[in-house]
Amino acid sequence: MNGLRRHFLLMLVGTALSTGVGPLAVGAASPDGIEWKQLKPEQQKVLKKFEQRGGDLPPDRQQRLSESADHWLALSPEQRQQTKQRFNNWQQLPEPRRAQIRQRYREFRSLPPEERERLRKAFRKFQELPPEQRKRLRERWRNASPEQRQRIRERLRERRMN
Repeated sequence: MNGLRRHFLLMLVGTALSTGVGPLAVGAASPDGIEWKQLKPEQQKVLKKFEQRGGDLPPDRQQRLSESADHWLALSPEQRQQTKQRFNNWQQLPEPRRAQIRQRYREFRSLPPEERERLRKAFRKFQELPPEQRKRLRERWRNASPEQRQRIRERLRERRMN
């Protein structure tokens, strides 16, 4: 699973854990749902505080949260700490900013796989730049007019074609 998707799933688990949404049914589950006793002990530990509030989610969501608990358990302690920090940062963002990020993520997911991969490569390349150069590029983009941004996009497309 790619890193972005894994982190998004972990963010969903964190959201469920922090908001008190119960992921799993304690008693009888629907045909495709998950009963608490069906979880591995490790999963139960991760999702423990929601044991009694469980049967409210649809079976497919229960399954996804169960799988997300497995992903969480597979992380190293350092990765868990980093994920918790990113989640705390997410929670501190104003709701309009979070909505904007969600929308951009939906747009990204709607792109063809080859375009998503191209964007991932470009982002990795950007991350490899020295911090001062990244800062200059961000400022240049922020200060550009819509017309200037469009010209920048066109130049980048031309470079890709060549």
